[in-house]
Amino acid sequence: MQNFDAYKVMARLGYAARGVIYLTIGGLAFLSVMGGSQDKSGSRGAILNLKSQPFGEVLLIALVVGLVGYIMWRLIQALNDADNHGRTLKGVLVRGGLFVSALSHGVLCYWIITLLLWEQKSGSGGSSSSPLRSHLSAETQAMVFGVVGVVMIGVGIAHLFKGYKRGFTDYMDFPASQRQWMIPMCQFGLMARGVVWCIIGWIITRSAVVAGGSDEKGMKEAFEWLSNSPYGSWLVTIVAVGLFAFGAYSCLETRYRRVEK
Repeated sequence: MQNFDAYKVMARLGYAARGVIYLTIGGLAFLSVMGGSQDKSGSRGAILNLKSQPFGEVLLIALVVGLVGYIMWRLIQALNDADNHGRTLKGVLVRGGLFVSALSHGVLCYWIITLLLWEQKSGSGGSSSSPLRSHLSAETQAMVFGVVGVVMIGVGIAHLFKGYKRGFTDYMDFPASQRQWMIPMCQFGLMARGVVWCIIGWIITRSAVVAGGSDEKGMKEAFEWLSNSPYGSWLVTIVAVGLFAFGAYSCLETRYRRVEK
């Protein structure tokens, strides 16, 4: 029972950490459209923004603790099948996505730790040289990034379906009196994140396959792509509010998500 309680607490801390990050991302993106900020650099830009606040380093340490909990919970979901997805093709794909989520948040957690330990490396929040570039040929790098792009598109589509079909309600215990606004907000947040992941995946795939590039892309590039599209300001505003809603959804998971294995 003690082990169960421990990872239950860590899982909820993890959802809270993810909520803080996405609330910040959505807020910064919305302010950029309103002219109050020029920062649209995604999760790393959000982290740098948090660090610049009073007691920023304390907040980042709390985020690291939360992200470690989130990574542990994602690994439990993927390897121990905590949500009973099973071993069907669909179940294996879902669990694989959870494992990838653990890895991606592990990279973000490592980046925050290096930011705390070696402040001079923070720079403008851009990505440092990837280990891939040190050990793989240009052709292999392009192939790897192409696969990553396709996977991200798949994850984005999964988010769109999960939001549209309300799949998240299978794991949430919303209070009956609050479901009327909680469920639509969570749907909007999940679908907005799905759109962003699809855009990032498309940008990475196009860069790798068409242009032969192997540059790391993220939310910054997705927002730039949206900004340069017709009605770009409106699109960025909608996605920004959606990512803020996803942050709120993560915060609701802190309270209402079933963590039961």
